[in-house]
Amino acid sequence: MTHAQPHASHHRRRHDIDGQAEILDLDAEVLAEHIAAITTWLPIQTPPLQIVDLGCGTGGGTFALLDRFPDAHVTAVDSSTEHLQSLREKACARDMEGRVRIVQADLDDTGWPGLGAPDLVWASASMHHMNDPGRALRKVHDLLAPGGLFAVVELAGFPRFLPENAPEDLPGLEERCHAASDRFHAEHVPHRGADWGPKLTDAGFILDGERTITVNIDGSRSKAVGAYALGSLQRIRYSVANALSAEDLAALDRLLDTDSPHSIARRDDLAVRTERTVWAARRKG
Repeated sequence: MTHAQPHASHHRRRHDIDGQAEILDLDAEVLAEHIAAITTWLPIQTPPLQIVDLGCGTGGGTFALLDRFPDAHVTAVDSSTEHLQSLREKACARDMEGRVRIVQADLDDTGWPGLGAPDLVWASASMHHMNDPGRALRKVHDLLAPGGLFAVVELAGFPRFLPENAPEDLPGLEERCHAASDRFHAEHVPHRGADWGPKLTDAGFILDGERTITVNIDGSRSKAVGAYALGSLQRIRYSVANALSAEDLAALDRLLDTDSPHSIARRDDLAVRTERTVWAARRKG
């Protein structure tokens, strides 16, 4: 019995890492046009040659940046060896391994690894995870080359997928799940949803622009939307299970049951509705 708990813990961690990697990959696939639109919007004066992707995950932002700036090299930084391995495999598959440098690091550590003096630093959905975002912002400021740009991209929580009248037996279930999720994250991830503009100026940056991109993708446009919806609601369930009524939790589990005719992955009325906000801030030249 003494060995059962570590074994179970290992499998839970493995499942969580695999699930997070799948969501990151689906997010990059479904929202590829919107990520590309953000990279196109960036107020770039001279195309960057050295880019750092902080909290790169499995590489959604990394490859969008490599596509946008064909002469650039990206240093991809993350704490997860699994995510970095996935990114490395994608770089090889795309024949881009010569343009990507992999660095494993915990960005909450006071000492960061040598990341050079990049022209552009990109941080998508990673800053709100920092224990001390102010310290991290100041470190990015000092890292950047003079005149360099810092792009902070944040999302408005998990996307919505279901129509308002769904599911038929308990309309509004998804909104109730999101309300419970927001309460959970307000306690455990307090910087999610922050206005990064004032934080950036406090760290010494000059704010160079802010833009919110509204996402509304019809589910028929991508076969990945069903899997994206399923994975997103599975992750929400972990944080809201104790906050939902028994009736709502049972309805949520029916949506998550891939063998059920009521599974969200089988619905033909899904859409992806969310927002992404990007702040562009410059280090003084």
